[in-house]
Amino acid sequence: MINVPLSVLDLAPVATGTTAGAALRHTTALARRTEELGYHRFWVAEHHNMPAIASSAPAVLIAHVAASTSTIRVGSGGVMLPNHAPLVVAEQFGTLEALHPGRIDLGIGRAPGTDQATALALRRTMAGLSAENFPEELDDLVNYFTGDRPGPITATPGQGDRPAIWLLGSSGFSARLAGLLGLPFSFAHHFSAANTLPALTLYRQNFRPSRWLDRPYAMVAVNAVCASDDERAEWLSGPASLSFLRLRTGRPAPLASPEEAAAYPYTELERRFVLDRREGQALGSPETVRRQLTDLLARTEADELMLTTMVYDIADRVRSYELIAEKVAGGLRRQG
Repeated sequence: MINVPLSVLDLAPVATGTTAGAALRHTTALARRTEELGYHRFWVAEHHNMPAIASSAPAVLIAHVAASTSTIRVGSGGVMLPNHAPLVVAEQFGTLEALHPGRIDLGIGRAPGTDQATALALRRTMAGLSAENFPEELDDLVNYFTGDRPGPITATPGQGDRPAIWLLGSSGFSARLAGLLGLPFSFAHHFSAANTLPALTLYRQNFRPSRWLDRPYAMVAVNAVCASDDERAEWLSGPASLSFLRLRTGRPAPLASPEEAAAYPYTELERRFVLDRREGQALGSPETVRRQLTDLLARTEADELMLTTMVYDIADRVRSYELIAEKVAGGLRRQG
């Protein structure tokens, strides 16, 4: 039984033959529709130098999505802190929170979300690019919102306009840190499934009650493609698999069509890579997806699931979320 809140992680996929502008308009339309369906959050991810992903400026996109919706929480999944000065992030998300009070989530990651050359172009200095500096930069960022350590710099907006702060992770480092700081934690099961259970265990074992939370709160992000039947979902999922393979082999490209993905001449090694990535994800008819998500909840005891659906056509993307809301979760609005 799917009895936890369901949320959305969107990457604003740029399909072959379309534009970044079209991708961003589709993301906005998806946010409106998932709000109508009763999804709890709508997050966008920060990626750079990737032709298939248009969500490179999450604060800008969040402002647009939040202004285009009215009730759904909107946030970052996430902002990659090594790419930015903490003061800039505090001012951007303080502005968002001031404009949309009580609706903004600041999900923070410690990886650059891109290659080193692009990360250097973003930060313009090697200082701060190492993940080793992440705890100190996170502390600085939180302090800009809270003002616990008064100093010569005040983030305006920022201090007094604090969004909900989350830590994101795909391994144990951020899981342990989120626990020690008493912050909510979101795990990237959608691309690091083997690390999911160990990371969640670390988070819960290290959790200390804080001003933010009195008990652990864990969200798990999972790939989800739901269609009328298993064969249709398999067909629709082909472009995302090919896109991830191309990215990992240094050949990023716009999101292929299902026909192009189906015709791709996978080697045996590449096919195993794709199958391994699908392990533990949710792909199929409503009945199949319900079984897969129920199993994931049983294994992880997650407090919330965040679904990410990277398919070629926006109509198929919207329909996947509709099917999950209506036939897998039994009507999100009724769940409250």
